Amino acid sequence: MLLDPRHLHILSAIVDAGGLSEGAMALGKSQPSLSRIVANLEARLGEPLFEKGRRPLRPTELCERLAAEGRTIARATHAAQSIADRFTSGQAGSVRVAGTPIFMDGVISNVIAGFQSAHPEVRVDQSYGYAKDLLDGITAGTIDIGICPMEEADVPSEFEFQPILKGRNVIACGAGHPLVRKRSLRLEDISEYPWITQPVGSPLFQDLRDVLNSIGVTDFKVSYSGGSLSSILNVLMGSNAMTVLPYSVVFMQPSKSIHALPIRIQHPRRQLGLLSKKDGTTQPAARRFVRHLTTQFRSLSQAITERQRQAVWKS
Repeated sequence: MLLDPRHLHILSAIVDAGGLSEGAMALGKSQPSLSRIVANLEARLGEPLFEKGRRPLRPTELCERLAAEGRTIARATHAAQSIADRFTSGQAGSVRVAGTPIFMDGVISNVIAGFQSAHPEVRVDQSYGYAKDLLDGITAGTIDIGICPMEEADVPSEFEFQPILKGRNVIACGAGHPLVRKRSLRLEDISEYPWITQPVGSPLFQDLRDVLNSIGVTDFKVSYSGGSLSSILNVLMGSNAMTVLPYSVVFMQPSKSIHALPIRIQHPRRQLGLLSKKDGTTQPAARRFVRHLTTQFRSLSQAITERQRQAVWKS
């Protein structure tokens, strides 16, 4: 005999509330409708569910056991509803995000930590890639959100690009570099020191070359190339090498570990932004993640700009 789980839930409500009227009130139903359900159940079972003539209602042993199963069904229904609500609101689920290594490790990872602190039930699957990799991944459905520096004119029409931070590069070195202590810097002062270059696929690789050409440094020594952000920072702090980094990455490092030299260089026209498909099929958790990022970068961008003005250009 197959019983309707909803009827078992109703039976448990009647038993727990202490009567038909009380059970109907608890469930938001009418008392006659519950009476019909009880009568139909008794007819199907061929057994009474409540002792005849007793007031208040007194459940039979069969009724008690069925009501216990009804409570289990009610708890499972409530748990399932909670899961569905948290998923559809983006408070649970997963988000697949990929981005350029320097920004992901130097800036975005801190924001991800804050997001997961606020939303511990959301799993973040993070990978790396440059603009073409991200566009391909979003098209293939292997990632939800791409984070990279781009010029809006280079974004294909089927994609959305939401800028969150202007491109601002600086010449960076370790806090103990000799040039940090120099009061007045000239462009020729940097020519005698070695350079760290980013991986060839990184936009910063070309930025460094463009910066050096723009300030007249055509003959320069490369002492280290192709490493991760962590290794680049370690080399900067342990040597007299220099490199070109986004100021946001320098800003996010521990105080007095990396220094931005007050040498004006050209900034890229690219902006750091969020890539996604225009069709809006991203998961709720991914949409919540995007809202978190844009909110955080609204204040972070102001703090970075102000710090750069005060600490680098001092004007």
